[in-house]
Amino acid sequence: MEKESEVLALRAKGLTPKQIAKNLGLKVSQVGEIVRVSAEQETLARKERGELAPIAQCYVNTDCKQRLLENREESSIVGGEGGLATVCVARTTGHERYEVCTYLVDYWCLGLKDTIGLKKFNGTQYREFLEMVYGQYDSYQQISFTEAQAIVWGAIEYAKTLGLKPHKDFEQTKAHLGEWKGEMQLKFGRDGKPFYFQGPYDNTAKIFKALRESVGDGNFNYFVEMEGF
Repeated sequence: MEKESEVLALRAKGLTPKQIAKNLGLKVSQVGEIVRVSAEQETLARKERGELAPIAQCYVNTDCKQRLLENREESSIVGGEGGLATVCVARTTGHERYEVCTYLVDYWCLGLKDTIGLKKFNGTQYREFLEMVYGQYDSYQQISFTEAQAIVWGAIEYAKTLGLKPHKDFEQTKAHLGEWKGEMQLKFGRDGKPFYFQGPYDNTAKIFKALRESVGDGNFNYFVEMEGF
């Protein structure tokens, strides 16, 4: 019991299992087992208390970070990703153990277009997942949890004012985002208006109807490739 306490105390200070093992004269495998069991017990206790696992990391594609979080001028942004953002929120359930949800956001108009999770990964799987998710973008960057919440929840609230609902699977990943208290307010839309950029699976007629009813013709912009629009 004393060794376990010493291991966990050193782990709390940020030492690696290898460093702890050397300091205490233990095998790395022994240290790893103590850390693993402790993490599992803490995870179970947290779930019983109805608490979420601690945040490990949050990411978003660089284009979104520059537009929404840094308010950069359009001329200073290289490329462009059509008002789309993929927000990744990872929580830690132990050493190199993660629970991850992702949120595909249209911050110009539609709000939450898609969401995936809850996925459980070890460290290697998690890093491979990040590379896969952000492979479609030029680059991605780490952001704070508050910023991640502001992008996802804020875009959802903005879309609601336009008569547009978040993706149906949001009910499955909503809890992972935690409760948003509106600490950070961002500006959505483009040039002060909703800008609808048509996606391959959109119900475009339904979206146009919602926009016309909420803000009226002439008060939103769009880019579509459908006959009749």
